Amino acid sequence: MKLQFTKMQGLGNDFVVIDGVNQAVTLESAQIRRLADRRFGIGCDQVLLVEASQRADADFRYRIFNADGGEVEQCGNGARCFACFVHDQGLTTKDVLWVETLAGLLQLHLLSDNRVRVDMGRPRLEPADAPFIATERTLRYPIAVDGVEVEIGVVSMGNPHAVLIVNDVDQAPVADLGPLLEKHGRFPQRVNVGFMQVIAPDQIRLRVFERGAGETLACGSGACAAVVVGRLWGRLSANVRVELPGGTLEIHWAGEGESVLMTGPAATIFEGWIEL
Repeated sequence: MKLQFTKMQGLGNDFVVIDGVNQAVTLESAQIRRLADRRFGIGCDQVLLVEASQRADADFRYRIFNADGGEVEQCGNGARCFACFVHDQGLTTKDVLWVETLAGLLQLHLLSDNRVRVDMGRPRLEPADAPFIATERTLRYPIAVDGVEVEIGVVSMGNPHAVLIVNDVDQAPVADLGPLLEKHGRFPQRVNVGFMQVIAPDQIRLRVFERGAGETLACGSGACAAVVVGRLWGRLSANVRVELPGGTLEIHWAGEGESVLMTGPAATIFEGWIEL
């Protein structure tokens, strides 16, 4: 199978984007792992597949595959790249798009300053929504990791997130604690882990260990989850600049019952063909 692809990035979170509207695409896990391999393939954090939607209320179907070959529900940085891709490839002329995902419908706005605003939907805060094993919903959950207890917030942004506050994100044990929390038994479907340093009520620094991908330069849904947890813990305001290793996102969340809005850039790196 010979596929045309586009390599894109959003704050250094990089993607292989494939048009499944104009070419027949059937990807198996091994093929996705090869696409994502940085030595034997193209290299990326996630593979994004654009498909026609069967829903009357959606313009496209948006599918996300992690570098390990598993399909996941949500990717905020990928959503921004998705919006730019379908516009640049002439698949649509709309500036406001509705796309179908495993997590539900997303609304994407292409802005005039070469950025994209994504309505990420309402955060889900019940433990079962993550899913996370807990007897009841609370703001903070103590969890034992390798004999040490840490405190996390848990939120679903269509995909599961655990967030903890650290004093210095540069010194945070992302490489050690990230994979232990990702595969912790209380997260039956694994989890994305965010390490957040609060600089001010409207500014945080964040590193994210992503489920199935490891630490990435940016995670859009992780930035949203961090702001939600920070707001619930009384540390953040409604508008927050989230500084990630790959760049900055702007997140707005008015509070419970409201959608989280994420604004940031997306860029095309190169295009090509690959034989799978």
